[in-house]
Amino acid sequence: MTVHISSRFDSGAIHVVSAERADDIHVRVPQDGAAEFAQWFHFRVQGVGGTPCRIVFDNAGQTSYPRGWENYRAVASYDRVTWFRVPTSYDGQVMTVSFTPAHDSVYLAYFEPYAEERHLALLGTAQNSPRVSSRSLGQTVDGRDMTLLTVGEPRAGKRNIWVIARQHPGETMAEWFVEGLLRRLLGAGDWAGDPLATAVLDEAVLHIVPNMNPDGAARGNLRTNTAGANLNREWLEPDLQRSPEVYHVRAAIEAVGCNMFFDIHGDEALPYVFLAGNDGVEWATDAVLAREKAFGERLKAASLDFQDKFGYPPGKHGPESLKLASKWVARRFGCLSLTLEMPFKDNANRPDAQVGWSGARSAALGASMLAAIWSQMQADNA
Repeated sequence: MTVHISSRFDSGAIHVVSAERADDIHVRVPQDGAAEFAQWFHFRVQGVGGTPCRIVFDNAGQTSYPRGWENYRAVASYDRVTWFRVPTSYDGQVMTVSFTPAHDSVYLAYFEPYAEERHLALLGTAQNSPRVSSRSLGQTVDGRDMTLLTVGEPRAGKRNIWVIARQHPGETMAEWFVEGLLRRLLGAGDWAGDPLATAVLDEAVLHIVPNMNPDGAARGNLRTNTAGANLNREWLEPDLQRSPEVYHVRAAIEAVGCNMFFDIHGDEALPYVFLAGNDGVEWATDAVLAREKAFGERLKAASLDFQDKFGYPPGKHGPESLKLASKWVARRFGCLSLTLEMPFKDNANRPDAQVGWSGARSAALGASMLAAIWSQMQADNA
């Protein structure tokens, strides 16, 4: 059969160099639509069922985060529901995926995608709960809704806890994380009757933005929106034309205040789950850093997938720090404000040979996060 490669679908992204034979396919990772970031890929290969397939990513060594390909394995799926890892090698210049597909059609991606349709379904399912109110804060550059889910009944004296995800749209594990957190908050599935969500919502309201960058997600961008803005560098001075996503969410935070803030991400190079706080930032006091460390201990107790040995070096972002969401919020509101990172690869401490780090593990971590939040609330009450 003739080999055919396509990416004209939600979050699709690839540049085909040549595809005459299944064992000699050459592709290139494309740049974001209006920026030079290049790392995300998501495409479909047809005509390869039962045929040894070799796909060479010619420009892997020239992408934005080439360390991301070290010890990395691409994800594949036949039905876009079940994703698994496939043999992948990287020699410092090119990355090669080699396997024999069981079916004629197979999808390949940088990480398990989180589709726009699933995003809309998540919003719809959430608003069916009496615990949730949903509203549009405004529109993206392309005119999509910036949807805020408010979980819990606002009233005087309650904490306002904010969770945002997918400022970088290719970091799809972030929205999987939010789905897991929401399922536990709403008592869905196995969480029916779970008392923790009720206890948290007695004392707090959670404000959740499941996807900060729906345009970039649909367009198959790694890191930017339609205008080429890296949203996690727009928080100091968001612009209604260039970064309306941040402009609207920041205004909503200002309107109600913030007592805890979590910005959910994925990291290309490090094979661990970790937190990035304000260590090395000039305004961070010893008390601020001690509270961040204590929260890390609480998350370790809540999830075996979390660790605090490996992470970013102090002061990693230097003079850009106030442009980042968690650091801007920490400075503005003086509250616990952290970035949580998950791997694109696998959790090196607890590897899974079949799926690596996955959407399901991201969701499980999101559910576990609620226990750490509850523990932190009780410590603040003491």
